[in-house]
Amino acid sequence: MIVEDDYLVALQFENALTEAGYDVVDIASTADEAVQLVPDHHPELVLMDVRLAGPRDGIQAAAEILDRFGIRSIFVSAFSDPTTRARADQAKPIAWLAKPVAAQKLVTTVTAALREKPGGSEAR
Repeated sequence: MIVEDDYLVALQFENALTEAGYDVVDIASTADEAVQLVPDHHPELVLMDVRLAGPRDGIQAAAEILDRFGIRSIFVSAFSDPTTRARADQAKPIAWLAKPVAAQKLVTTVTAALREKPGGSEAR
């Protein structure tokens, strides 16, 4: 699942992952939407932007998704200052990708994350 409030960035991520053979189960643009979509789709992982539209940010959404559903996130953000990264530790991120991120780096990171995840899968 992709959580990104910039439509064009979300589309780029979706295209890169789809071309690599992955299923993108949904795209959310807010933290609340992301949390609401997880039970419907049961994603293996979440690509999570840190700064999102709305009152809650991606760190809060990722932490809630981890606590409620046991699903970890890969943060994809232009914001990687020490304070933001320290806040993000509560969500136990799988990885942190700095924007802009190349499609190949995104796919490589997702592939590695799914290989390491118990019960995870390769491209399907």
